[in-house]
Amino acid sequence: MSANHARTWEPTKPQQTPSQEQSTTVRVHRQGWITKGEKLIYSIVAVCIIIAGIYMVSFSSSTDTVNREMQQLETQVNTQKSVNEQLSFEKKELSRPERITKIAKENGLKIQDAKVKQAHEMNN
Repeated sequence: MSANHARTWEPTKPQQTPSQEQSTTVRVHRQGWITKGEKLIYSIVAVCIIIAGIYMVSFSSSTDTVNREMQQLETQVNTQKSVNEQLSFEKKELSRPERITKIAKENGLKIQDAKVKQAHEMNN
């Protein structure tokens, strides 16, 4: 068979009437997999998470600052306690009755009574 003869055997399309020739265009709206409402909800949740994170970081930072200041104050208190104990011991050493009588004799004072009492004991 010749190629011309094969073409004649092809089924022919029926001719369309003019009313069928007008085609209607259909617009297909492509939908995303996230809707506008979901985007709004996700963005609100994301903003809340970011704000909560910032709050937690600032809170932990302020807590850390307070803890450092407290440790410094405790160190100062311990140092001051040590100095106070040292001064208290020195005060006790300097207020011994033997030392007081010795200094009095060196400066020419005469002690009439041999009993020397400490001032804070007399107040009791």
